[in-house]
Amino acid sequence: MSSSYNFFEKVYKTARLIPYGRVTSYGAIATYLGAARSARMVGWAMNNSHNQKEEVPAHRVVNRKGLLTGKQHFDGTNLMQQLLENEGIIVVENQIQDFQKVFWNPIEELL
Repeated sequence: MSSSYNFFEKVYKTARLIPYGRVTSYGAIATYLGAARSARMVGWAMNNSHNQKEEVPAHRVVNRKGLLTGKQHFDGTNLMQQLLENEGIIVVENQIQDFQKVFWNPIEELL
């Protein structure tokens, strides 16, 4: 089993802890997992998350500025935005509004 597989599993486990109506960033998950420079690898894990048996709320993971950079990996044109808006998060032009207010930092919340 490759180390990237284990890393992906840790990413999915962390992503499943993101509360409803909150978001986090690729980098925040990477930092929480002790791999601060691996934000891109977290993104790869999110891109592959639809293949997991247990659902992963990948729509709650965005870039460090609150942009929906992964939205092209969701079925449908605006599915990522719709999922976030269903949770009460306001998105304007692919940008989460009040980003700091809805931001969930696993280092602060889980440690």
